[in-house]
Amino acid sequence: MKDIAKRVFEVEIESLQHVAGLIDDKFTGVVEAILGNTGKVIVIGVGKSGLIGKKIAATLSSTGTPSLFLHPGDAFHGDLGIIGSDDTIILISYSGETDEVLKIIPFLKWNNNLIISITGNINSTVAKNSNLHLNINITREACPLALAPTSSTTAALVMGDALAIALMESRNFQEEDFARFHPGGSLGRKLLSKVKDLMRTDNLPFIAKNAPFTDVLLRMSEGKLGMVMVGDGNHIEGIITDGDLRRALLKNQDIAKLSVSDMMTTNPIIVEEGDFISQVESLMMEKKITNVLVGKGRKIVGVYQIYSQQLG
Repeated sequence: MKDIAKRVFEVEIESLQHVAGLIDDKFTGVVEAILGNTGKVIVIGVGKSGLIGKKIAATLSSTGTPSLFLHPGDAFHGDLGIIGSDDTIILISYSGETDEVLKIIPFLKWNNNLIISITGNINSTVAKNSNLHLNINITREACPLALAPTSSTTAALVMGDALAIALMESRNFQEEDFARFHPGGSLGRKLLSKVKDLMRTDNLPFIAKNAPFTDVLLRMSEGKLGMVMVGDGNHIEGIITDGDLRRALLKNQDIAKLSVSDMMTTNPIIVEEGDFISQVESLMMEKKITNVLVGKGRKIVGVYQIYSQQLG
């Protein structure tokens, strides 16, 4: 079974390398044409090509190129109305002779749409009736019977990814743009959320500068943040982390002689509650710290924490 799996990988990699060698100035022309069109991109295909088309449309939309997938069967029953004359159409058919795809071409020509095709046959009917064509001719399918679309669908998928990334970079699409389209994901959370949305505000562990060692341990345990703040919400003189405690004990195991001043780190990092999570976490990773104090003006109002494994 392992040999079969490795063979499939080898065959599909071989086909991708072959298709990569076919990329020429026509690819640049396709990117420029899509950038020059004011409408959306509509991807059309059936069967396995249709499934690939759905993924390509989704990737385009999430990277700055408004796109949607249209099934030819739905198009013939009223959904042609979603196609505007300024829309770019991407037709996917490895053979270039898929009947359902061919039937939609007359309407696209009548509607003056820019037609881009992705096929494995430059002499196919679909290719010849397109304004622009991308060749994904493979060396062979990974299926030993050459029946199930395998290498061919992979090639179509990667060509779609190449288009999406080329368009993305041409539009100077940034992390902030991606986050706006993915507000529910971790990147969206980091780039759009602010510290005040996720900081800890309850039971913040403050101690006095003259507190005994046992109070430091007690407040650190109660706070469950692995640190305590020396001072109060209006004035902070420093912080003591669990790391500071361990280092202090290694130097002097007589806890009666350990003072808060000896253990604390002065001038702790304080961020504003309106700062974005992405900026704060970048700072924390740079400093290799897991907690930062959160201020509102001169007042400490919370603590923001990330897990240590995020620090690398």
